[in-house]
Amino acid sequence: MAEQDNGAAKTDTQGAQTGPKMNVLTQFIRDMSFENALAQRGSGGEVNPDVQVAVNLDAKKRSAEHQFEVMIKLTITSKNKGTEDTLFLLELEYVGVFQIENVPDDQMHPFLLIECPRMIFPFVRRIVSDVTRDGGFPPLNLETIDFVQLYRNEIMRRQAAAAEEKPTPDA
Repeated sequence: MAEQDNGAAKTDTQGAQTGPKMNVLTQFIRDMSFENALAQRGSGGEVNPDVQVAVNLDAKKRSAEHQFEVMIKLTITSKNKGTEDTLFLLELEYVGVFQIENVPDDQMHPFLLIECPRMIFPFVRRIVSDVTRDGGFPPLNLETIDFVQLYRNEIMRRQAAAAEEKPTPDA
């Protein structure tokens, strides 16, 4: 079990400082699919892969007190440069269950979508590497994902979408 402390402090009833606490209770693959399109149709010439990685995050409260479920969903597509033929498609939903305490409500959303994925990402990276290698390709070693920037981008996207939906007053 891992414990995370982001430095913010609270005071308990006895006046002692208590910071945020995070424990990883469990983690697991919820769903995974690997399609080796290259093996299915056969190789016809030189292969020059172009890999695209899409990342989605989801978090939800569990029924147990202070427990949250955080999911990293990856869709990884590798296409042959030039021909655009798909080489492989990997879809992975990886879930971590966390016990989180002493995080203020207004900081819980970013905590769940930044700190929790950061804790389980090394396991996701290892699974992707092993699956691509076992699927007949060189191991794909994912670069570190900047979950802070991913979070900021999603907030900006939501704000832009909300601004577009907002009706303009008639003049």
